Amino acid sequence: MAYDLEEQEQLDSIKAWWAKYGNLVTWLVIVALAAYAAWTCWNTYQSRQAGQASVLYEEQQKSLADKDNAKVQRTAADIQDKFSGTAYAEMSALVAAKSAFDANDTDAARKQLQWVVDHGRGPEYKAIAAVRLAGVMLDAKAYDDALKVLSGDFPAQFAGAIADRKGDVLLAQGKRDEARAAYKLALEKTEAKDPSRQLIQIKLDAIGGEAPKA
Repeated sequence: MAYDLEEQEQLDSIKAWWAKYGNLVTWLVIVALAAYAAWTCWNTYQSRQAGQASVLYEEQQKSLADKDNAKVQRTAADIQDKFSGTAYAEMSALVAAKSAFDANDTDAARKQLQWVVDHGRGPEYKAIAAVRLAGVMLDAKAYDDALKVLSGDFPAQFAGAIADRKGDVLLAQGKRDEARAAYKLALEKTEAKDPSRQLIQIKLDAIGGEAPKA
């Protein structure tokens, strides 16, 4: 069917535009499709990784219940080696740290907690690991190392626990005034319904402190 003059002009305009920008548009479409394909593959890969890691994590839980610390540690190492990009790596490290601590293997506990602090992707897990690691260091009288671990940037909801642990370390160093300030901050940052407030208050009272005014 013949085109009228106006339609022909529109076709000519489209042809001219395509001649000028067609290659660019084609490449943009290709890039977009490639990005989508990569994103889809990555999500599939991540899902598969998480699924495989969860199987190992369940095995670790069984080993923990059986008090088989050696197997708990091996499983944690496997998850960290093969599935470090999943949350199971951090979770299994924390489990392994507790198992090692209960088995009086403080070196293994410290190693697992340090792994979470150094390589963990979830800020909440890193905060939990930091508090526990500082406790292990406190027991070992590695006070400066403990304070360094606690000096990181952690989620606001952990401010109370971080300050409380700092107070413990500072008190062990004989820095009563600084410890008192840390315990007061811990009380301020800890919710009223949190049962840990009572213990913080006891420690504060023991060094001549007082609760912050409401």
